[in-house]
Amino acid sequence: MAPEDEILDVVDEDDRVVGQAPRGEVYARGLRHRAAFVLVRDAEDRLFVHRRTAVKLVFPSLYDVFVGGVLGAGESYDDGALREAEEELGVSGLPRPTPLFRFLYEAQDGRGSWWSAVYEVRCTRPVRPQIEEVAWHAFLPPAEVAARLRGEVPPGGAGPAEPWEFVPDGRAAYERYERFVRERR
Repeated sequence: MAPEDEILDVVDEDDRVVGQAPRGEVYARGLRHRAAFVLVRDAEDRLFVHRRTAVKLVFPSLYDVFVGGVLGAGESYDDGALREAEEELGVSGLPRPTPLFRFLYEAQDGRGSWWSAVYEVRCTRPVRPQIEEVAWHAFLPPAEVAARLRGEVPPGGAGPAEPWEFVPDGRAAYERYERFVRERR
């Protein structure tokens, strides 16, 4: 099945399912749906960062600090987070990601909105990211990730030596994640 034909749940402003539609229609009409975002750390506490492939339906060729994606019809956030993390990282047997919080992301470009559940997980296995999803990847120190998100190019940093453009929903999720962590202290 082509990605645009996958059936998604359409939800209301309170995250209740109100219908279903193919992904292509959901995107074209800006229908509210669900997504899972998983922040992945390795054994050294570095963060998995990747550049999306140019063929992605949404935010092609942009960088992201989360793995994840939209949930299929009837799929729970928890199941979607684990499925997406294992698929995008190319590993099996990950521990179930820990749920942190949810928020409603409103796209500034009019593409719609989606309920977003944010998780974290530790991956101590070698990753083999899906070539259909991930064009480049690395585990980076959190300080480098923060600098990259601010548009800075750290000296000796990983990957391309120019400012990186991050997916806007991932940026919004990471800003909320930082606040969440500060408030838990």
